[in-house]
Amino acid sequence: MRVRGNPRAQVVRIGARLDAGTSAGVRERLHKALDTGEGDLILDLSKLEMIDATGLGVLVGAHRRALSVQRRLVLRGVPPRIMRILAVTRLNRVLHVEVPAAAVA
Repeated sequence: MRVRGNPRAQVVRIGARLDAGTSAGVRERLHKALDTGEGDLILDLSKLEMIDATGLGVLVGAHRRALSVQRRLVLRGVPPRIMRILAVTRLNRVLHVEVPAAAVA
């Protein structure tokens, strides 16, 4: 997981898995990024292949923390498989998922 920042947003790249084995470390880094940065916190999920309930909990927790510090959590590059999981759990209605420009046109 890498964190890049600029004055208006931070980008965090998530690896291939967000599950019980990786959630603690990801949660800690997301909280640190939210507490120290400004602007949107963009999670690049383009490499994410697997997410479980623990990983979904990390996303929801980061979303809530972002709101508490007047920031916004944005999911970018969500693979179709992960998008289906977000849709089934209806988290796509809670979390802000960035839509590619080509999909809008």
